[in-house]
Amino acid sequence: RARASCLSFDVLKDRLGPREGFPVTAYVVAGTQAEQGKKNSIVIMKLSNLNREKPEDDDKSEDSEDDEEEDEDENKVLKTAEIYHAGPVNRVRICPHVSDTRTFVASWSEKGKVHIWDIAPQLSSLESEGTTKDVQKIKPFFTFGGHVEEGYSMDWSPTRQGYLLTGDCTRHIHMWTPREADWMVSQATYSAHGSSVEDLQWSPNEEHVFASCSTDKSIKIWDDRAQSHKACMLTVPDAHDSDVNVINWNKTEPFIVSGGDDGVVKIWDLRKLETHAALFKHHTGPITRCAPHNLPRQLQHLQDYLRLEGRGCFIIDYLSRTKDEI
Repeated sequence: RARASCLSFDVLKDRLGPREGFPVTAYVVAGTQAEQGKKNSIVIMKLSNLNREKPEDDDKSEDSEDDEEEDEDENKVLKTAEIYHAGPVNRVRICPHVSDTRTFVASWSEKGKVHIWDIAPQLSSLESEGTTKDVQKIKPFFTFGGHVEEGYSMDWSPTRQGYLLTGDCTRHIHMWTPREADWMVSQATYSAHGSSVEDLQWSPNEEHVFASCSTDKSIKIWDDRAQSHKACMLTVPDAHDSDVNVINWNKTEPFIVSGGDDGVVKIWDLRKLETHAALFKHHTGPITRCAPHNLPRQLQHLQDYLRLEGRGCFIIDYLSRTKDEI
């Protein structure tokens, strides 16, 4: 259990292979948002012996089933390791390219700095029998303090090892290029937005392309092969009626999903961005997270689901509907 509430977390893509049944093990990294004056930390967690939650209305009349459930609960194991973090953590993201010796995590600090941490030693400690509740005070592997203000948006490239994007509340996006022992962070920024950059997402297929969204209500598509002031290739100027909080790519089809403070979820076809391909108005509050369920290509004709977080959670089949039907 973390010492304070956590605004952001990420799941480590471990090497345990595909999960085909229960129980399972998962590794999660979170960043705390403690009250002013309290200590914050990066929390590395190992959750073992996780089982599927049973519906509350299941028939539990048999004593043997009750005993099994009690045993499962007792065998659940949570082990943690904590690293001291200067200031509350706005966002934490794990680099998807994990080596035998390095596991990098990026954290956005409320103090306006972005830190890179190597959590390989902490992950290793979670495999031992003993555990410690002490918060370790170690130096970040790398720190960048060149942002004008704090921010929330960051994303590691899934196609180019070590490449990172970070965006702040003053509309500036920095590109991080890995070097042998650290990163070179671009001084020339991608600054076509009019206000805070809320989310950044690298394309899962085009290694030089990324998307961004902002409180200026727009969504932008960028190509980092162009000079920073010319890199914005496509813009949807009024994608939502208010702040655009989140975006996400479909990994198999040319779609982007977006969610905003207006409680609306929209699907965008990159081949014709003049208007949205679909619109869903089911939430009564801001959308804070959305993600396509990327089914194998052979199943795409059946359905493509969205996972949404806000006030409630909905699963939507959007490929089977036309815009007029929604």
